[in-house]
Amino acid sequence: MPGDPLCLFLSGGNGIYAGRMAWLVCGDRVLASLELADSPRTRRRGLLGRDGIEGAILLRPAFRVHTVGMRFAIDVAHLDADLAVLRTVTMERHRIGRRVRGARAVLEAESGTFARWGLEVGDELAVRE
Repeated sequence: MPGDPLCLFLSGGNGIYAGRMAWLVCGDRVLASLELADSPRTRRRGLLGRDGIEGAILLRPAFRVHTVGMRFAIDVAHLDADLAVLRTVTMERHRIGRRVRGARAVLEAESGTFARWGLEVGDELAVRE
């Protein structure tokens, strides 16, 4: 809701996006600001209609994602229930990702972001609100 410090409101070509905000942490390193998409509405909207994202978005629960209708390629990390990285992949636009066994959440960021962060399979992530 407007005025809530935990919400981010960005105007975009197709409307307003809102999600609770937090920090994505790996060990003692803060990797990025993090938008939390944890309702059916925010998960359904995801990154659709955006020209990019600062930081990342965590979709939870989520098992797989797609980039159909997206304007940019994304890095995708499939995470287990404890937010350990099970698999990472870069998805070009207009693709449908595969389901990953054990995945309970998906982390998305602009293509190339995970390499800059040094994110690898087995990393244990945390969300700090």
